[in-house]
Amino acid sequence: MEQSGIRATQLPNGVVLVIEPMADVQSAALALQTPAGSIYEPDGCNGTSAVLSELLVRGAGDRDSRELATELDTLGIQRSESVGWNFITLSAALLSDHLPAALDLYADIVLRPHLPEDEVDPARTGIEQDLLSIEDEPQRKALLELRRRCYDSPWGLPPEGTLDDLPRVTHPVLTGHFRRCFRPNGTIMAVAGNVDPVAVERQIERLFADWRLVAVPDIVRGARGSRIDHIEHDSSQTHIAIAMPSVPYSHPDYYAAWAIGGVLGGGSSSRLFTEVRERRGLCYSVYANHNTLLTEGRLLVYAGTTAERAQETLDVTLRELQRLREGIGDDELDRCKARAKSALVMQQESTSSRASAIARDWFHLGRVVTLDEIHERIEELTVARLLDYLNEHPAHDLTVLTMGPEPLDIGE
Repeated sequence: MEQSGIRATQLPNGVVLVIEPMADVQSAALALQTPAGSIYEPDGCNGTSAVLSELLVRGAGDRDSRELATELDTLGIQRSESVGWNFITLSAALLSDHLPAALDLYADIVLRPHLPEDEVDPARTGIEQDLLSIEDEPQRKALLELRRRCYDSPWGLPPEGTLDDLPRVTHPVLTGHFRRCFRPNGTIMAVAGNVDPVAVERQIERLFADWRLVAVPDIVRGARGSRIDHIEHDSSQTHIAIAMPSVPYSHPDYYAAWAIGGVLGGGSSSRLFTEVRERRGLCYSVYANHNTLLTEGRLLVYAGTTAERAQETLDVTLRELQRLREGIGDDELDRCKARAKSALVMQQESTSSRASAIARDWFHLGRVVTLDEIHERIEELTVARLLDYLNEHPAHDLTVLTMGPEPLDIGE
């Protein structure tokens, strides 16, 4: 399928390849997403995907761990391995001339990783260190815990894993997860940059054509945590995290929902920053952003304050959420649009950003949203449309998590 220069192909085994040529750059980027994220982890083994993502690059094909790392570095690849709810993502950015050699390496990493048993402990230790660091970052911890409470399990489980489950992530668990989840059906490969789409497509077909289909694992939906909750934290600070139901990326009103988040807490001129921090001096950090799964979304709000001012901070923040329906200024929407246009320009200049974006688009929409289309959707936004959205989706069914020395009064 061709779409405004974007080439999309599905291999017979289900692998989706999406390529966006960018003639004005010298680089190329790959985002390879395979459906082995945290929602597919065995029960009681949260962190399996995170450890596996570390283990994948510790030897593959006929290269041991050191040889693989050397070849990746020799090609000048800026790489990362990350875990989300749905996918383990392997990302690579490099000079476009080196892309064919990089694709050969990544085919080995995905299809023929060594997954050495003697590397499990070091990989697990790396994940453990990251999890321990979260305990020292209460803002990050509060948002992770909020997601446990605003999304059903397993979507509420942190992709980073948990310290309690990590010891159960053994070599048999990891290899079982790999066999069960690393599959062509559901894998998305996105390439953006100064590339020949036909040549890239032919190489990927050659490398991945023999990848055999695997049955899609069942996902058992479970309960979410308490909608109103407090985590005792011995500190002079209190962290407030709020989630409000919203629409997913695939919804026709997504851009209106996104703009609502921007008006509320998207910058230093946003409602929350102006009212809670500047005018009242209640907190040192406050913001809002939109978060989306495949079929549902949330508007997430965070505020960090002192324990003494926590109740007032919560009260004012909740009031600002309700007050949005009373009116939004044209100037507020204009500032929101300006920030979005700036981000679009940045994305247009980054092959890594484009590769990630087109992979995300394909997962959520089954097509790629061009930068011109995004610009048009943003330009179409009006204050009346945002207010219509708020009337249809008022602030309700809020999930509120506080973390500090004392629980707060939610006022329900």
